[in-house]
Parts: sequence; C-alpha cells; structure tokens
Amino acid sequence: MDVHSIDKVEPETDNQPNTWFADDAEDDGGIHIDQYDITASPNDFNLVTLGSFIDRGAVRIPGFQRHFVWDLPRASRLIESLILGLPVPQLFLYEESRNRFLVIDGQQRLMSIYYFIKRRFPRQERRRELRTVFDDLGHIPEDVLNDDKYFRPFKLHLSGRFSDRASRFDGFDYDSLGEYQSQFDLRPLRNIIVKQVSPSDDDSSIFEIFNRLNTGGMNLRPQEIRTSMYHSCFYTMLYDMNAESRWRALLGAPPDLHLKDVEVLLRGFAMLVDGDTYAPSMLRFLNRFSKKCRTHDSDQNDYLKGLFRSFLDACRSLPEDAFRNPHDSRFNIMLYEAAFTAVCEQAFAERRRVDGELSLDRLRALRKDREFAAAAASNTTSTANVKTRLSRSREIVGGL
Repeated sequence: MDVHSIDKVEPETDNQPNTWFADDAEDDGGIHIDQYDITASPNDFNLVTLGSFIDRGAVRIPGFQRHFVWDLPRASRLIESLILGLPVPQLFLYEESRNRFLVIDGQQRLMSIYYFIKRRFPRQERRRELRTVFDDLGHIPEDVLNDDKYFRPFKLHLSGRFSDRASRFDGFDYDSLGEYQSQFDLRPLRNIIVKQVSPSDDDSSIFEIFNRLNTGGMNLRPQEIRTSMYHSCFYTMLYDMNAESRWRALLGAPPDLHLKDVEVLLRGFAMLVDGDTYAPSMLRFLNRFSKKCRTHDSDQNDYLKGLFRSFLDACRSLPEDAFRNPHDSRFNIMLYEAAFTAVCEQAFAERRRVDGELSLDRLRALRKDREFAAAAASNTTSTANVKTRLSRSREIVGGL
C-alpha cells in the first residue's frame, strides 16, 4: 500500500481567466511570512476524540477547501491502515482561537474517519449539499446522517485491489469491528497545530500557510480564502448585492469563479469606511475590514445595502461601460472604488442614501486626470497612491 499517497487529491481546475478587471494589484506587497510569529506544535489526538471535535464544531472545514471527494475504496483503505497501525500522513490544523481549528491539510482523511465512526458514507451526488450543511452548522445533524437520500451505510470495501483475496475487514462497519473497535478508537493520529502568536490583530498568515501546506494543488485567490475566514451577515449582503442586475451590467461579466467581483464590492466599502486609515498591503487592509464587519448588526448591513442601491440609482444615466477602460473594456477597479467613495461618503456620514446622479462628464474627467492616472499606473496599493486617488475623486466627482 502506498501510504504516502493516501491524501493526494487531483485539484479541481477551471479555465476561466480573470480578464474582465483591469486592476489585480491586491497581492502587491502581500504576505511576508517572516513578519509573523508562528508556532507549530505536534499533538496526538485519538480518532474518537477527532470525531467528537467535528460533532462539537471545534474542527471546521474552511469554505476555501473543496468538498469531500474520496470514493468508498479509498476511504476504506485509510480505515484499514488505521486499524492495522500502518503509518498515515499527519493532519495540519490552524488554531483560530482556543479549541477552534481550521483544517489546512487532511480534510479527506479526517472526514473519512468521521463518516466511518458515524457508519454512513456520503452519496456522490449530494456532497455539495452536505458541504453547505456542514458549513452552516459546523457538523452533520443526525436526521441528515440517517437520511438515505444523502448517505448509504459505510461498510469497508477492500476486495480485489492487490490480490484475489479480500481483506479480512472487507464488509465490516464500525460496529462490527469487535475487538478492533477500541484499537481503532484509541489509535493516535498526529496533528500539527499551527498558530499565529503575533501580531494579534492581523491573522493574514493563514493565506500563506494554506498555500504552502495544502496538498490539493489549488491556486486560491485571496478573496476565496477571505470569504471563508470572515464569513458573516455582511458577506451575505455582499453576495446579494453581487447578484443585482444593475451591478452585473456595470461589470459586464458573469459572476467570477474566484469571487473577484465580491472583492470589488468589498474594496469599495472598505475605502468608504476606512480609506482614511489605509495602509498596505491591500490584502491585509481588506482582511482587517472583513474581520471588523463581523460585528455589524442587521441595521448596519441593511443601511449599507440601501446605500449601495442608491449608488446604483445615481448611476442610472451612465452607460453600462462607464467604469470600463475604453481601450480594452476591462472593469477599472480603482476608478470604481474612488468614485463610489466620493459619491457616498457625505451620505454615509449623515447616514442617508445618495441623492442625485453621478455625472458621466465628471467620471471621465477623473479617469483623464493626470494625478489620478499616475496614482493608478504603478505601485497602486501604496498609501500615497491610494490617498491620491481618493482625494482627486472627492475634488472632481464630489458627493451626492
């Protein structure tokens, strides 16, 4: 048995290039891992303890991880290895807070163990739905586990792989392990607990840690990770706004697989609310803002949604390509976030909606302004250039 290949999963890939936006500078000056104090300590949790962690929601599968993809024979080989005491690759967990962990690497192994203990194996066609349930509740409720629409019995499938003779455990489930059940329950599995000690107000190191340790070969964008780490009612509001037909028309593109359109909305709000305190990198700035927005109550989120819709109302006379570059038709993020901030900031300060219309002539003047263009040409996420773009937009576009 090739135990070292037990959790290598072929990545899900897509061929959709991110070509509809003109600025993808978020990674400029991004994560430098040497700026963080990070510890990594080994822990040997037994298997029944790991299963209870999942039941209690102490171990979470972050949304940027793909769903469970192993088939029954592959999961069965893992369980057999654990019963027999064969070496199994370790898990990597990121400690969000005391007794709360994100799975960085090892989801397929961990969920195989969990499903075996629960005596249920997920049906292929229902796994995306089950992932949504797991994300929302932190565990799989008993009524879902017992629903044959979602699960079938987990009986080990260990026949015919390397010889004509089936494994002695073929067809066993958790209950029929007999004397091996305690051996399985108490089998320790090495876990490496990764924790960021400092700085305490910036947990951005998870981005770099995930991409260094994950064996799935995924090339994740920052917003895909951010959406999982900082999911909140504010983010639910962003998704709702991202589906607005008027917003989609301004973008001129279908929903982005890597959530760049959600990131554009996020940047607009972040600049509106905290632009005066901006400091690089853009990645960390958006992380901090996303974390802060977890504390929003429903009134604040409803107000921000109404403010955004009033901004769309203010754009009603603009052509759909108003925020796109004339030479390549790509959406100009810096033009949008500067105009959105300038138009909305007086209304935001007075906690009202935007009143009036955004002038196309002023928007074009901003695009052509020398200072704005220079601040959008290079080193775009520096403090000086971000503040220059916002100040020029306030002067040229003005508020409503």
